[in-house]
Amino acid sequence: MPPNPKLGLIAGNGKFPFLVLDAARAQGFDVVVAAIKEETFPEIEKQGAASVHWLSLGELSKLIETFQREGVRRAIMAGQVKHKQIFSSIKPDWRLAKLLLSLGTRNTDSLLGAVAKVLSDEGIVLENSTTLLEPLLAKPGVLTSRSASDEEKKNITYGRAVARHLAQYDIGQTVVVAESACVAVEAMEGTDATIERAGKLMTSLDGDASTLSRALTVVKIAKPNQDMRFDVPVIGVKTIDVMRSAGATCLAVDAGKCLLLDGAAVPQAADGVGISIVAD
Repeated sequence: MPPNPKLGLIAGNGKFPFLVLDAARAQGFDVVVAAIKEETFPEIEKQGAASVHWLSLGELSKLIETFQREGVRRAIMAGQVKHKQIFSSIKPDWRLAKLLLSLGTRNTDSLLGAVAKVLSDEGIVLENSTTLLEPLLAKPGVLTSRSASDEEKKNITYGRAVARHLAQYDIGQTVVVAESACVAVEAMEGTDATIERAGKLMTSLDGDASTLSRALTVVKIAKPNQDMRFDVPVIGVKTIDVMRSAGATCLAVDAGKCLLLDGAAVPQAADGVGISIVAD
């Protein structure tokens, strides 16, 4: 990213925006935060940003006006905005309503891609969300003390094939597998909810009737031609906690395209509960 005294941060929920804000400040940027009322943690106010502006999810015009008034020409979008919020809970202003009507498909990629173009047309370039966080991207190889078992490797191979096929339709970035059988596929609910649902499904199976192992493998991939400006796959210590509760024993991610929100604490947490993490 070229030197620029001001950087805009469009902040969703979770830790991701906080990591970007800290990294940007460490590199000398004055960070102007556009905090989404429905998503952003209120603690963002106390993280040393040059200014924090609260706006609702549908206020695209206010976002543009705020950045232009603050002199922001480059911005980063970081943090989750729940898919169901995007398509069911927002009250769009005239600019966003016009954009929604123009979409050929109503998925996250098409919407955020269109928002990025509108921002660009207004002189605001949306940068890759991981630009300042390269050290936190998953490195290739086994990230934990334990490597995947033969059965888990079979699950990973099958899960990646399923996920890569579905991801082209902007669904299925997370697939949960048991003995090469697909137990759950992510739609709008998000990764954690998908894993939890898989755990409940396995628990509900009758022990005598089921031939499936209760040990689940979670496969989380980037989309084909993943746009690193938004919706980048992320995992954190919370992901490991959810996996443990669901009975999952292995996690596979895409190297270089999945962000470890808690850094080294993620594989450490996995080691503590015997979960293997593999990045390919």
